[in-house]
Amino acid sequence: MSTLKYYATGLMKKFKEGNVPLLAAAQAYYYLLAVFPLLIVCFAIIPYFNIDAREVVQFIQSFVPVEVTSMFEESIIRFIETPRGGLLTVGIIGAIWSASNGVNAFIKSLSEAYDVEETRSFIVVRLIAFGLTIGMILALIVAILLPVFGNIIVEYLGSYSGITNETTLLLQVGRWVVSIIVLSAFLLCLYRFAPNKKMPFKHIILGAVSASVLWQLLTVGFSFYVSNFGNYSATYGSIGGIIVLMIWFFLTGIVLMVGALLNVLYHERQLLEEAVIYKEESAR
Repeated sequence: MSTLKYYATGLMKKFKEGNVPLLAAAQAYYYLLAVFPLLIVCFAIIPYFNIDAREVVQFIQSFVPVEVTSMFEESIIRFIETPRGGLLTVGIIGAIWSASNGVNAFIKSLSEAYDVEETRSFIVVRLIAFGLTIGMILALIVAILLPVFGNIIVEYLGSYSGITNETTLLLQVGRWVVSIIVLSAFLLCLYRFAPNKKMPFKHIILGAVSASVLWQLLTVGFSFYVSNFGNYSATYGSIGGIIVLMIWFFLTGIVLMVGALLNVLYHERQLLEEAVIYKEESAR
């Protein structure tokens, strides 16, 4: 119980002192700017697979809030029906650059959370941001596609290979487990290389796994809430989709910062315990 109390009280204290909502809002702004070029990348690839545009829209509507889907529906159909190689290149560059601004904001947020001064050069920080951005895009693709498309993959395998119900259940659970593992692996790299502070991986596992699980729960829960209870279109009209995305990005920023703060608390506790052990050994 003392451990739980330590993290609960410490998290609330650092949450207030670190201006976490403000830092999460800054991240949400840059993540929103990255959405549109990232969508261009996704929908510029789809035409090469001869997939019907209406089927894509209907599929997206099955798991994405209506406000978001209606906002992008016309663009989705236009991009899918017309292959554009040049657009793909521009989209990739734009997505990485825009998303890297969000990662760069997160790097600054982590430095504040760890109370360390940023002494690395602008170029080094930017290169780290670019590398983490590419890792983030790949991790999010897996983290989103496996829970979303995993059921289709399992059904496809079952129709052709005749797998048992037990195996099907194992695959259903496995797609979520793999998604969490991949996301946790990325968060380990994010929490390890983003701040200007060297820490062993064992000091950041707690925050990485916690943030990964919280993000999965957040995504599923928020999508369910918006689809069933939050009628943003009626309140905000055509910009309802933007509002939904901003809230989701803001909450994502909160989750990332909570994971970082858990790492800070764990790191501080380990240093304190090591100091106590060293003091006791010196007194002998």
